[in-house]
This record gives sequence, C-alpha cells and structure tokens, in this order.
Amino acid sequence: MKKILMMLASVLLIACISKTNSEDDLTLNSKFNSTWNIHESFEHNDDGSITYNSIPWGGLSADMTERNLPVDWSQYESLTVEYAGPTKVGTQVKIGTRVIVYGKKGISKLTIYFDGQDVSQVAEVIIQTADSCSLGVKKVYLTPGTSQWDSTPIWTGECSFGNWENSFVIDADKFVDAQPGDQLEFIYQNDTSDPSIIYWLFKTIYQESDKTLEGNDYQLNEWGCSPVGDGGVFRIHLTANDVKELKKHGLFTNGYYNIVTQVNLLRKGYTNANPDANPK
Repeated sequence: MKKILMMLASVLLIACISKTNSEDDLTLNSKFNSTWNIHESFEHNDDGSITYNSIPWGGLSADMTERNLPVDWSQYESLTVEYAGPTKVGTQVKIGTRVIVYGKKGISKLTIYFDGQDVSQVAEVIIQTADSCSLGVKKVYLTPGTSQWDSTPIWTGECSFGNWENSFVIDADKFVDAQPGDQLEFIYQNDTSDPSIIYWLFKTIYQESDKTLEGNDYQLNEWGCSPVGDGGVFRIHLTANDVKELKKHGLFTNGYYNIVTQVNLLRKGYTNANPDANPK
C-alpha cells in the first residue's frame, strides 16, 4: 500500500510539474531582455514581473527568435500584456511592425487578437509608452487556439483620409445581420506621400453622432482615435451597444493618412486545438 501511495504521489507530482511547464511555456516575461534606447532601463523582479523605466516611444523588447530564426505563432489566439496596475500613460504593444495595438491611459490589460493576421514569422515583441514613466508589467502571455472568421464585404472603394480631409459612411442597412462579438475589419494601407508623416490614425463613430464605437474604447487616444500600424488590417470587436447603434445609425469613418479600400463584417467560427473549448 505504501508503494502504491508513493507511486500515485509521484504521478501527481509529474502531472503538476508538466502543467506548470506548459503554462510557463506560454509566459514570455523572461524574453524581455533589452530596450530600444540607452536612456531606458528595466528590471526583472523576484515575483516574475518587470519594472520598465521608459521614455516616449522607446521600447522594452523581447527577442522571440529561436536559433536566430523567427517563431510561428499561428497556433495561438492572442497575446496579452497584464500591467501591475492601471497605466499612467498610453501604451502600445507591437509584434514586429504590422501587428500593433494601442492602449489608452488607465487600463490594466492589453490584448492583441491575432484573428487571422500573419504571425507566422515573429521575431520581436515590443512594449512602448506614450510618455516617460515607470511601467509595471505583471505578465505577458500567449493564449492557445485558432479561430476562423466568415467575411462579408459591406463597403468597397478607395478613401484616402489625408489630413482628416476625406471620410466615408456605411449605411445602417449593412449591419442588419450584425451580432455582438462580430468584428469590423478595415483593409487599408498607409498614405506615404508625405515623408514627414510618422503615425496613422482611424476614427470610427456612429453616423450622425460624435460617439466612438465601444468595441475598441481601450485603444483610443485622448482624441478618440485609434493609432494603427504600417498597413494591413484594423479590426474592432463589436459590443451589444455597437450593434444596436450601427443598425440604427450606420458608421462614419475618417482618420489621418490612411487609404481604406474595403470594410468587412466578420463572424466567428472555430477550429480550436481543444475541441471541448468550442461553443456548442
């Protein structure tokens, strides 16, 4: 009996160790090992968190390469940064140069949903701040799983925002089939006609109002705009109120030096590594 109990304890111990290692494999804190600017600093704390002393748009960098080659994150659903407390300034998380999410002041967590974006060649993850501060980073982690999104075009054309000069409207009847949890997907490229432009913005509001969509409220800067990366896709997860207002009023979109060519309504379907995680 004593031998059996010892064997069971060993099995449980191995299972616990395996689970811990699996969870640790998803946590990226230890990968953050340099800064973009010599006037910045960082420290790995005993509890695993990171204290990052930043300058405006510097960068706390995590080297994700393995044997000097990028890694493939296609099997993951998202990347999340949990802060040690509400942020005192705006923050930004970048995967390379194309997958970028801005988080406004006062948030405690920022998630980049991959949603079919190309994360098959990841070399670096960067955390940035809009102003100098001491930023506590509690945990950075990946969430396993993949999802598919059924896409319906609801607007096509070519709208070059310029310096807030141009805009477009999507009528309310285009949202008749929208449901909470769906996404708006904007296909765009940066307007690089003026080399002095070094940032790009979207502003999305309910038509005939000045109210921004709720689904990306955590991304908005102090002017209600979403900073975006250097071309590709910009997505907003729709809340129940977003759907209600869009069905009633439609959508007005403008911004700063982006060229939009298509807007899609995305509905989620699943192909998850864990079938039990799929909704029935």
